[in-house]
Amino acid sequence: MLLCFRSMKNKLPLLTTALLASLTLPSSQCASADKGLKDYYQKDFYVGAALNYRQISGRDAKATALIKEQFNTISPENLLKWESVHPQPDTYNFRPADDYVAFGQQNKMFIIGHTLMWHQQTPKWVFEDATGKPASREMVLKRLEDHISTVVGRYKGKIAGWDVLNEAIDDQQGDLRKTKWLEIIGENFSAKAFEFAHKADPKAQLYYNDYSLYRPEKRAGVIKLVKSLQARGIKVAAIGMQGHYGLTKPSLAQVEASIVAFSKLGVHVNFTELDIDVLPTARGPTLPKRLGPTLNTTCTPPACPIRCSSSSPSATPTCSPCFTSTATLSTASRSGASPTPIPG
Repeated sequence: MLLCFRSMKNKLPLLTTALLASLTLPSSQCASADKGLKDYYQKDFYVGAALNYRQISGRDAKATALIKEQFNTISPENLLKWESVHPQPDTYNFRPADDYVAFGQQNKMFIIGHTLMWHQQTPKWVFEDATGKPASREMVLKRLEDHISTVVGRYKGKIAGWDVLNEAIDDQQGDLRKTKWLEIIGENFSAKAFEFAHKADPKAQLYYNDYSLYRPEKRAGVIKLVKSLQARGIKVAAIGMQGHYGLTKPSLAQVEASIVAFSKLGVHVNFTELDIDVLPTARGPTLPKRLGPTLNTTCTPPACPIRCSSSSPSATPTCSPCFTSTATLSTASRSGASPTPIPG
């Protein structure tokens, strides 16, 4: 389950200090067992999670209960991506998305749609004609508009914000990523997606979402992109900073620099896909088989969740009060490879 922090309407952009505070509350605030993260920060920003269908349907009962208790905004992991909701030219699969939206409405949550345009998980047919050859610009634009109009239109007034464009900036130079969207439509592909989304639901908030935005070159690329959209009169409500972080990288200064730079554009900042890699990177054969302390959840919890760690499976865990007890472990670190960004 990935955490998401989204700035609220008429609130200042989310600050790094607020983000860190949300991850570990002072022990004095742990007295109320019936309060979740959403309750502590309800006046400041939304706190959410990315959901899969097992959680939405209630088949993962424990996770569903946790979501209702802790969060007030939700994003879908895959069910609104093009290949899931629109797998064939004349076929839409709305059942999972309908259930997702219904879950959010029933629990009075701020509902996010993810994502309308991405270079991954988009069927090949979108970019091909009937013979399998590259489709014309006009054909791809027509398919894009039909898709956005149908999907956004179906949830008009229900889904409050859309990740319109996902990961369109190159990792190395900060230029536009070389994708079929860019190749066929041209550099205004992003503008078209935002225009179609706004037309389908004028009141929905529209976002740009990407990872590694603490890196100066990628930050600069996103700023250039958003400025180009603003120059066309297109409103970008927020920039989503995917938080695939480690314990030591990026630095707070790097993250803060991007928050400040993006806020100068007049947009909010959303922290999306927040996961923390708690394992060190294995870079050679001399490292021990067990990499550092392990999370241990066998302690008996007091009035609120606790963090427990031990140096080995047989050692008595040391426990300290806190509010968060979850972390995402990187399989890359476990296998000895260098961790890489986890886009999506």
